[in-house]
Amino acid sequence: MGDRPARVGDVHEIAASMPHVTRVEGPKGNPIYQVGGKSFVFFRTPRPDAKDPVTGEPYPDVIIIWVESDADKLALTQDPATPFFTTDHFNGHLSVLVREADLNAITRTELAEVIQDAWLSRASNRRRAAWLATHYTDGSVS
Repeated sequence: MGDRPARVGDVHEIAASMPHVTRVEGPKGNPIYQVGGKSFVFFRTPRPDAKDPVTGEPYPDVIIIWVESDADKLALTQDPATPFFTTDHFNGHLSVLVREADLNAITRTELAEVIQDAWLSRASNRRRAAWLATHYTDGSVS
């Protein structure tokens, strides 16, 4: 595992490793990871709201990752050290966007934290409590 740059395969591996996860396909075959029928990681199809500033072409590799709160969203999107962003289309939506091409700007460990937090934000109270009880023993994730 290690603390290396994150990759697209890590998104799939981490999301699928969370308990009670189902992977479904969107209308264009795009992977969507859900817990209890609620999406927490969504590989998005190209949309006009997230586009290359030079070519104007919609990004083909945007991933939507849910967050717990607006404060979490702001922390991720306003930190210039992270690749996370948002668009006007996602105002009021508790999620951040990231391009697959930019995942290497964070470590696998950082990506795991974001995806685990996404799962926690969408899981039922019972599932969240059970996961936290087995992963937080001394105040840190094990």
